[in-house]
Amino acid sequence: MIDPDRLRRLLGGTDTAWLIQRTRRRIELGQPLTGTITHNRPSPQERRAVESLLGRPPGRGTSLTVSLDEIDAALRRSGAHPDGLHAAVTLLLGPITHRASAETALAEAWDTALAPLATLIAQRPELRAWYDEPRTAALIRRIGGSPAEAAPLMVALARVLAGLPAAGVALSRYAADTTTDEHALDQGRPLAALALSAIRETWSTGDHPDTTPAQRRRALWDTVGVLLDELSSTVLALNLPAAPGTRLGRQVAVMVGEPVVLTLRQLAREPVRYTKAQVFVCENPAIVAAAADLLDADCPPLVCVNGQPSTATMRLLEALHHDGAELAYHGDFDWGGLRIANLLGSRIPWRPWRYTSADYLAAVAADQAGRALAGTPVDARWDPQLRDVMMAHGRRVAEERVLTDLLTDLTG
Repeated sequence: MIDPDRLRRLLGGTDTAWLIQRTRRRIELGQPLTGTITHNRPSPQERRAVESLLGRPPGRGTSLTVSLDEIDAALRRSGAHPDGLHAAVTLLLGPITHRASAETALAEAWDTALAPLATLIAQRPELRAWYDEPRTAALIRRIGGSPAEAAPLMVALARVLAGLPAAGVALSRYAADTTTDEHALDQGRPLAALALSAIRETWSTGDHPDTTPAQRRRALWDTVGVLLDELSSTVLALNLPAAPGTRLGRQVAVMVGEPVVLTLRQLAREPVRYTKAQVFVCENPAIVAAAADLLDADCPPLVCVNGQPSTATMRLLEALHHDGAELAYHGDFDWGGLRIANLLGSRIPWRPWRYTSADYLAAVAADQAGRALAGTPVDARWDPQLRDVMMAHGRRVAEERVLTDLLTDLTG
């Protein structure tokens, strides 16, 4: 019969706490309660507690070495606990989890939570590299928390990824169709973070350093046919070479000679083919307006990025390039303009349109330069000399200041 009071007197005090904790550690690790344990700097009270437990002095050295086998036998012999040391420590501390067993159980719980995703990966091998990436497992555990919390998230993630690439559907609608929650893929939501990590690894050609986080997020979703800002993301164009027989082709034909503003929705909802052509690209809407006024239907295809390129702009330019268009770009001669041009060049090839160091020097010589350059200098990837030339003169050349030259080129 167990003697709880005697057991607590022998093992339950502060002077035997080190012994109890060492024993607990061994139980957690699945180690046998045999052999000896040593306490390097025991107090006199701790020595007396061991002496009371064993019924003999434990030794006089600076350290205290105790045989666990002796303690087990002493507990059985004294009647404090007839089942020995393991049972005694469990009675004092409560159930002790075997760590290896707990880790096995946790691993099995995670396997169960991840099962919907693992099933999808077996069907979609292109996702395998993302799934096997150690960062993916870490992200899932960080966002999911526990297996129980992660399980419904993995079900939703599998449904989201199973439908990709989509065919030009709005983000909110895609979220509703795959998860029943139209906000499930909103910025900051756990499911959105997981889905974007898979898109980035599986379908993206890489992040572009000159873009903002919001632009990179839009570009990632756009890569798989899911649209953010499908109506607010627009692009300004004149006389696009859209092939006849499509809705966009008919619209452009009706508006020939007039600038048109196209939404991302229009560009993404149906396949659009373009005839091979020379396409001019400018930074500022004033260039498009002036070209339409002067040249009307005779103006060659002209696209305006209107500052930092929108998703709609990039989709249009990429489609034009895909169908054989040669793109010629001009922008402001300032640091912001160079950044925009670098961004375009990281996505699509273009040749400079009066946008080299020689063109900058010609504009300065013609007194077309404006206010002083401001901001952080940036290299021009298409012209290694342009940065130094601009810094040497220190003046900005706005696109509108060389409008006459640009219109001359468009006149042909």
